Formats: sequence, structure tokens, C-alpha cells
Amino acid sequence: MNGPIPGTVEVAVRHILSDRTTGFLTRTRTITWKDGLFRVRRPASGKQSVELICPVCDASLLAEVRTEARARRTGAVLLVLAALSAIVFVAACAYAFHEGGRTLPEGQSLPALFPVSVVSIFVTFVAAPVLLLRGRRHNGVTMLDAPKPRRRHAIIPVRG
Repeated sequence: MNGPIPGTVEVAVRHILSDRTTGFLTRTRTITWKDGLFRVRRPASGKQSVELICPVCDASLLAEVRTEARARRTGAVLLVLAALSAIVFVAACAYAFHEGGRTLPEGQSLPALFPVSVVSIFVTFVAAPVLLLRGRRHNGVTMLDAPKPRRRHAIIPVRG
């Protein structure tokens, strides 16, 4: 697997060996795994299901592969959504600080848009980084729902 071959994508099948959390006040999570690299051929159009075999436990994993154009388009949409989430976060923060810092006359309450801005701050604070990371790592290969013995696996994009 020296270089990218047109019409293919490299993925790693990750077998999770252990997932431990230690500590009481300061929690530490330790995950150990083994990877197996695979080169998967992309379909000419649409999507295609492929079978990948875990090199550690020989479990059969079903993955869905999409065309390169569709994968790029999905990644671009995720990045645009991340940018929009960042813009909404900044605008909602500015509005919340502006309205929340005002002194109101007695009997008057904050505008109805104020609670919406507070909720959108919390939602976009989480959504923007998640969408950014997903958009940058998206390669068009996803693992389909695996039965219980196969849930300790993941399909990870490999960047060259």
C-alpha cells in the first residue's frame, strides 16, 4: 500500500482490545487496539457494500462505500455546516451578552429570542467542532450496524 490508487480508498479496521476508565476525581480513559489496513475499491456510481475481515478476531464486518464525488460532497457539506455553526455561535453569544447585560425597567422581561440564543450557544458549541472533525475525516466509508460480537470494531479513514 505504497500510494493512493485511483478509484480506491484506504481504511483501517480497528479492533478494540480494551477500554478502561480509571480514577475518581480525575478520570482517565485508556483504549488499546490493533489495526488492519485495507484498500477498498470505490463503486462507479451510487454505493456498494463490502465485507472486511478483522485481522485480530476474523469477524466479518460490513462496510458501505460511496463514490469519491459523493464522499467529497458530503465532507464539504459537513465543513459548511461547521462554519455556519461557528457563525451562529458567535452571533448568539453577541446577542446574549447584549441583551443579558441590559438593565430593564421594572416589570419588563427579556425578549423571547434570548432563551433561543442561550440554547443555540450550547448546541453550536458542541456541533461546530464535531462537524469540523467529521468533515475533515470523511472518506465515504462507513461501517453498517454490526451485531453484538462485532461492536468492538471501528472503521477509521487512513490519510496518506
